[in-house]
Amino acid sequence: MRDKVLLFINGDAPKSLPDLQEYTFIACTDGAFHYLKNLNFPLEKLDFISGDFDSHSGADESVYEDRFIYTPNQEKTDFHKALEIILEKGFKNIDVFGGSGGEQDHFLGNLTVAYTFKEDLNIKFYDEFSQYYFIPKHFILKNVKNKLISLYPFPNAENVTTKGLEWTLNREDLIITSRIGTRNFAVKDEVLIEYENGDLLVFVGKKDL
Repeated sequence: MRDKVLLFINGDAPKSLPDLQEYTFIACTDGAFHYLKNLNFPLEKLDFISGDFDSHSGADESVYEDRFIYTPNQEKTDFHKALEIILEKGFKNIDVFGGSGGEQDHFLGNLTVAYTFKEDLNIKFYDEFSQYYFIPKHFILKNVKNKLISLYPFPNAENVTTKGLEWTLNREDLIITSRIGTRNFAVKDEVLIEYENGDLLVFVGKKDL
């Protein structure tokens, strides 16, 4: 049974849209609503639009008011508040578009929000260059041969071991302030990543190297 959510947030608009048939539930923040209109996205497919709506006006938008969820709390980002709504609705797997680009403090903030929810939600970000997400302590990437693979500690990952990458790790520590694991690439179709403590983001490039 499909239970995937598609969520658009207010970073760079995607260059192309995913297959909407893959998703049970589709939502966006109010900032993303604007670029979805410009992309000629079928807005009738949105299940909710969340935000404070201070930039919304006009008859064309009032058509969708029944799907607006007002979230005025300024202590949390729109992304954080959208994830809370999705979690309350019982979903777990979320693909996020618009998480990067634009102002880079937003990008870093979005990573922090995803970290906050990583025990409850499986969040994958997609942008023009890659997909990226937090991984559990034993993880296998599939169908990745010749793709760029970056490992980014958040803020550290201890005793990291990899198999299937050009430059392997054997029980080595990655630390955000001294050693990270970016710009590697897969020499095998399957890549094993294991670590013992901490947290680790993986970035998988879209294109073959």
